[in-house]
Amino acid sequence: MTTSLHTPAPRPAGRVLAALLRAGLVAAAVVAAWWFTRRESAPPATAAGHQHGAAPAGDSSAPVYLNDQDQRRIGVTFAPVLESRLGHNVRIVAQVTYDETRVTAVSPRIEGWVDHLFVDFTGREVRAGEPLLTVYAPMVVTTLEEIRLARRLASDVAGGTPDARAQAERLVESGHRRLLAWGIPESEIQRMEAAGDAARNVTLRAPASGVVLEKNVLAGQRIMPGDALYRIADLSVVWLEGEVFEQDLTAGRVGQQVIVEFQALPGVERTGRITYVYPTLNPETRTGRVRVALSNPGLTLKPGMFATIRFTTPSSQAVLSVPRSAVLSTGARNLVFLKRPDGMFTPTDVVLGRQTEDRMEILRGLTLGDTVVASATFLVDAESNLGTLLGGMGDMPGMDLTAPGVRPAPQKKDSGMADMPGMDMPAPSDSVDHSHHQIAPDSSAKPGHTSHRE
Repeated sequence: MTTSLHTPAPRPAGRVLAALLRAGLVAAAVVAAWWFTRRESAPPATAAGHQHGAAPAGDSSAPVYLNDQDQRRIGVTFAPVLESRLGHNVRIVAQVTYDETRVTAVSPRIEGWVDHLFVDFTGREVRAGEPLLTVYAPMVVTTLEEIRLARRLASDVAGGTPDARAQAERLVESGHRRLLAWGIPESEIQRMEAAGDAARNVTLRAPASGVVLEKNVLAGQRIMPGDALYRIADLSVVWLEGEVFEQDLTAGRVGQQVIVEFQALPGVERTGRITYVYPTLNPETRTGRVRVALSNPGLTLKPGMFATIRFTTPSSQAVLSVPRSAVLSTGARNLVFLKRPDGMFTPTDVVLGRQTEDRMEILRGLTLGDTVVASATFLVDAESNLGTLLGGMGDMPGMDLTAPGVRPAPQKKDSGMADMPGMDMPAPSDSVDHSHHQIAPDSSAKPGHTSHRE
């Protein structure tokens, strides 16, 4: 065996390190190319681009076409734009209250102590002249004693001078007038005079018929002149007071006939007239008050009940109108679907005026003789919005695959990195020279210096 002397070969570790360094440079170049390609190919995030993916708003309606079968399927009907006189419907929430002109207060003009109560609870019905309570009033007893003495004096001087007889009669009349001034009726004065010395209590009676709204007295209580012992209201006629919005105040005039409904009496309607319109306006609610007077047989209507007042004022001139069901309010606009001769339904903005229970006045947007969708308007609007949505999605990148300029997907990929966005690189072929990917031998190795063993 013969061994030749030569220069030692490079160490395997150096070769591995050089290979790793070159591979790292290639990977960095590939990542940089992907990064810059991704930034250039990404579509700009414009406001319009975000809107493509969002659901259409209520104001995005577009013309829509429905054939006869689809119209029947969703129940579409039509109505012409008419010119007629429309009444202005006003609906008011009201409350039943008592007639203030029929409320009476029982306030004695004498001082005393309550001896007995005949009407001893609130809500009781009383009739005019019915006893309410008895009062011991010392000044009334004293006045009655003076009257009896004056009458006795007049009897004693009956045969005396005319001046003496006139003086005695004036004393009797003075005591009598005093009792009347204290609110004691003539019948009560006669009863007490007939009772003589036994008369010590005054009976106070109800001044009017009605229901006791308030009772502010107890047995044994001391009362003073002017104390409100009772409040009695005649409920044979009641008031309804309702709040009217500022824009409807001109429609509510005195004498206007109204229809009244009550929550406590379903199906029952009463007819009345506005009797008074209050001259002030509530600055917080921007409402005014109106009053309606109603008869109340059987006291069916009770103060505190809620009611609804409805009335209609006729229009002074003819106006354009459509059915209420034809108008679709989206919040930002009011629109109708106008039927065109070619069968298209076009959403049209309209300006509304007066409204009744079944029709709406059109101030702008339509002309006499136009035909609009009268029913299933919401469904037609849904079809219109769906068409707008699909049309908008066609502008999104990738939604039109047959459009020119779209690059087809690559058929062959070099490595797993080609699946990353922006890595759509041409497939390799056999004619490509890969010699530059080989690792060159170390320069220190020289030909003919490789050791061989035989």
